[in-house]
Amino acid sequence: MRALPFLAFASLALGACQTPAGGPPPAPPPEQAAPGVTPSTFRMPGGTGCSGEVERFQAVIDNDVATGHTTRSVHDRVSAEIASARSACSAGNEAGALGQLRATRAKFGYPG
Repeated sequence: MRALPFLAFASLALGACQTPAGGPPPAPPPEQAAPGVTPSTFRMPGGTGCSGEVERFQAVIDNDVATGHTTRSVHDRVSAEIASARSACSAGNEAGALGQLRATRAKFGYPG
């Protein structure tokens, strides 16, 4: 009878030392946004004036293509128009750049 408690203890101790088949449980996958959802890591660019507006609109259109809300061809066309506004802004034509951005937003259905 004395062997029975010892065997029970030994079996519990050995069971605690063994790992389940296949090793430890896998680590959780890194956070990824579901398709069509903006990832939590997205940050809207700051900045003021036309340069801030240009960078924010570019960030929105980049996010839209990454999440599947627009096609690559639309992204490329909008980006080309944003580049034109960026050039006008860099040249000191703030009103012209902002006008170009408003026109591009309206043309492609983005609120402005």
